[in-house]
Amino acid sequence: MTKITAAITAVGKYVPEYVLTNKELETMVETNDEWITSRTGIKERRVLKGEGLGTSYMAIKAAEELLQKSNINPEEIDLVIVGTATPDLPIASTAAYVASEIGAVNAFGYDLQAACSSFLFGMSTAASYIESGRYKKVLLIGADKMSSIIDYKDRATCIIFGDGAGAALFEPNYEGLGLQDEYLRSDGVGRDFLRIEAGGSLMPTTKETVETNKHFVYQEGKTVFKYAVSNMADVAEKMLTRNNLTEEDIQWLVAHQANKRIIEATAKRVGVPSEKVMMNIQKYGNTTSATLPLLLADYESQLKKGDNLIFAAFGGGFTWGAAYVKWAYNS
Repeated sequence: MTKITAAITAVGKYVPEYVLTNKELETMVETNDEWITSRTGIKERRVLKGEGLGTSYMAIKAAEELLQKSNINPEEIDLVIVGTATPDLPIASTAAYVASEIGAVNAFGYDLQAACSSFLFGMSTAASYIESGRYKKVLLIGADKMSSIIDYKDRATCIIFGDGAGAALFEPNYEGLGLQDEYLRSDGVGRDFLRIEAGGSLMPTTKETVETNKHFVYQEGKTVFKYAVSNMADVAEKMLTRNNLTEEDIQWLVAHQANKRIIEATAKRVGVPSEKVMMNIQKYGNTTSATLPLLLADYESQLKKGDNLIFAAFGGGFTWGAAYVKWAYNS
């Protein structure tokens, strides 16, 4: 029997219209365009504006673009996974709502939360469902409305994050294309350095937690940067050595867009030149769960069947990992 592998067969994206530039941030906190650009590589980021619009709005838009481009009937989708750190609501799954709204009436859905590693971990999950042989079409969406949890008076975080969504469809492949290998890790020490303190069961919401701004993202930048550089580079290198690949074998490095310096350090470690490194952090900032699928959507036209892609991500928790994927189609 031919082995089933799980391949990405279509991608879609959505970013909000409103552009928050470094120049505008200069009017909000003590910073400047040169400092932000040199430290992070970010020039602008998108912010979702409008009453009643949450993460699901962007996830639905990204999914609809994917469906339109690929001519897929949503009723054929078996499962919808939404990787997100900013679900619409507690308890009620954002993925379940997204599935209903896009017409995936035969699918079940749930959310997956691993901060900036959510889409990467979701790739492993989606692939496992496909490889089991029980499911044929799994829609994986990475989406985050980071503006909903960012304090725009906090210079350490407001310059970094943006809103956006990206989607990828996973289907069975019998040519050996798709997900080849993965290495996923986590370390609970991370929650001391990158977290939202209140709003969970440990510290439920009170008048005091709201008044003291404990519902916004807190990040100890230097510590997170140090962990991210070493761990993302380690796992990306592991993908190459474990699969007997050299830098010449790799067509693209698909790295989480947290900071340009982290991406460059990862590329240097695995020996991949800059022209093989996907980069859009300058346009969107760090969209958390959405960075990897947004890269795929932005670079789709340059991807060729059989291309070797190395994915790498690092997120709060801490969570991190890498994956080796053979691209399955010519766009």
